[in-house]
Amino acid sequence: MNFIEGWYVIYTKSRYEKKIAQKLTEENFKVYLPLNATISQWSDRKKKVEKPLFSSYVFVYLDTLKDYSKALSIDGVVLFIKFGGKLVRVLDKEINQIKIFLNQFSEVELKHSLDLKIGEVKKITSGPFKNYECEIIKIDNKQKICVRIRSLQQSLMAEMHSYHLI
Repeated sequence: MNFIEGWYVIYTKSRYEKKIAQKLTEENFKVYLPLNATISQWSDRKKKVEKPLFSSYVFVYLDTLKDYSKALSIDGVVLFIKFGGKLVRVLDKEINQIKIFLNQFSEVELKHSLDLKIGEVKKITSGPFKNYECEIIKIDNKQKICVRIRSLQQSLMAEMHSYHLI
């Protein structure tokens, strides 16, 4: 693995973001967990709550490949985010832009950039079917979708993340 020092994205167990950020900090990692202030409504009251902006994501700065293994061994860390088999490295500039944005705006809402609809035809951007066109068959949630690849003249269905489509 070609390793470059920088910010990487850890995927955590559900609702473990703050715990993982704390554990990484205790292990002397540089950590960034973007929190979004929201108002939560209970039956008897409203309360301002800080929730992670990116569900199940924690940003961690890795100096060495050894740090990668150390961070991965922490209980609650599921994996490091990869696209096309390569670790996703986030630029310092992008981390700073998130910080500035959250300082300027309250109650930020995260929207996925790809709005998928059943029946749409998209192109696959990675994996063995890269550059094949597919039809959106089912959308389980914003992370997983089911597609049909017509060019193979078979009813081949695959479940994949939406970020693999354009």
